[in-house]
Amino acid sequence: MKIFSRFILFTIFRWKIVGEFPKNLKKYVIIAAPHTHWLDFPLGILVKWAKGAPINYIGKASLFKPPFGFIFRWLGGAPVNRSESTNKVQAIVNIFNTKEKFILALSPEGTRKKVDKWKTGFYYIAKGANVPIVMATLNFKDKEVKISEPYYITENMDKDFNFFYDFYKDSVGKIPENT
Repeated sequence: MKIFSRFILFTIFRWKIVGEFPKNLKKYVIIAAPHTHWLDFPLGILVKWAKGAPINYIGKASLFKPPFGFIFRWLGGAPVNRSESTNKVQAIVNIFNTKEKFILALSPEGTRKKVDKWKTGFYYIAKGANVPIVMATLNFKDKEVKISEPYYITENMDKDFNFFYDFYKDSVGKIPENT
């Protein structure tokens, strides 16, 4: 899949990837933004395969039902029931704590619509699991995925979020007005 994905991503779509996913870390959270279109998902899968990274993701439970649910699981997904009032952050922290290796990618916006503020679940997952955050852009303007060095959160959430927002400030999603 790696060669096939690299051919599609780099030769056909003409995207580039700047940076690397950490190979020396067994666990971390990836935040990928901006998330403005359904095409972000297949782009993320191509990046995952092109880099040979064992990245997982979570998705709404309805995606994992037959007849196509097995595909989403094969792609590294795990269902989350968003209608239940369960502690999803703690459930994901528990996954980190029970696995030797686990890399989770998610969208900090939590939706493809324009948002003024990101959701904080990814932050509390990283904090609870004591793992760093790696940022990845989905910049359609420059056809570039930029991957950051691991960022270890501090005790100052405002400072951390300003650091995250600064990393993404020049990235433009597929639907620019939702960026």
